[in-house]
Amino acid sequence: MSWLGDSDDLDDEFDESDVRVRPNPKANRPRTKRRPAHEDARIARVLGVDRGRYTLLIDEDGPDEHEATAARARELRRTPIVTGDRARVVGDTSGREGTLGRIVGIEERTSLLRRSADDTDQVERVVVANADQMLVVVAAADPEPRPRLVDRYLVAALDAGIRPLLVVTKTDLADPEGFLAHFEGLPDLRVFRSARGETPVAEIGAALVGHSTVFVGHSGVGKSTLVNALVPGAGRATGHVNEVTGRGRHTSSSTVSLRYEGRRGKGWVIDTPGVRSFGLGHVDPANILRAYPDLDAVAEECPRGCTHLPDAPDCALNEAVAERRLPAPRLDSLQRLLETFAARAEY
Repeated sequence: MSWLGDSDDLDDEFDESDVRVRPNPKANRPRTKRRPAHEDARIARVLGVDRGRYTLLIDEDGPDEHEATAARARELRRTPIVTGDRARVVGDTSGREGTLGRIVGIEERTSLLRRSADDTDQVERVVVANADQMLVVVAAADPEPRPRLVDRYLVAALDAGIRPLLVVTKTDLADPEGFLAHFEGLPDLRVFRSARGETPVAEIGAALVGHSTVFVGHSGVGKSTLVNALVPGAGRATGHVNEVTGRGRHTSSSTVSLRYEGRRGKGWVIDTPGVRSFGLGHVDPANILRAYPDLDAVAEECPRGCTHLPDAPDCALNEAVAERRLPAPRLDSLQRLLETFAARAEY
């Protein structure tokens, strides 16, 4: 007999079950990509964000409505969670002092308002989620109105599927009709006028009922003052305009959701920090024309591939302005945006 023994004996002596497995010295479970279902998670509205802590409204409009604080789960560290989001939260959601829940997921969003630092920046800054209206606040004077900044707001709103509204403040300082003429081609744009001591709170409030409305505007136009008038106790900081530079001072430093409660019902006011620019680097240039319904209708007569720029051959828009069938400032505003994106493509 061979010193190795009979081969049949070897087959009987060793099989796969004899493979030794190195013990886990830390006695912990192996890593897995499977995440718990969190079937007990509660749905909460994100009211605000402050240094990694999220203020939530639990059981909105329910018998147990209250605020709580939460942090995000580790698996969501690359997921932006913003004001207006509907979050799934677990853990201690009692809202008692010192308690902290945990956000484990975000419900599907109905809209997402975004902006970029400038038109060449492809990095999106998420402003707010699930808003269905945008209230653009602009002053008739002090600081001077900026039609092209308002144009950018309108484009961003359209891109997000949000209905725009416009409030012109400080109409006691200047007649806003010249500025408003710039938007005559937007028949669906509802405009409110506000003067010192004559803020149409009831009229604006009625437009907020049943909606989640994000307030945007240049610094110093009176946006925070308007928010405080609509939501007593909001306590949003107000500032003034620098007499030398003509610029407003940033007062609101964070985006927060505030509940509007009027005689006709409730709504949500989402106040955002004042900005001096609103980049559209995330917007598809092909969608810009949709922000100008009056121009869009005429552009259907343009040749395929028309850039709609001043030097575009056979452009129906340029021809309509030359024939005074369209207001020149409207087309000028559109062309400035299109030129910005044309420069971005070459950047």
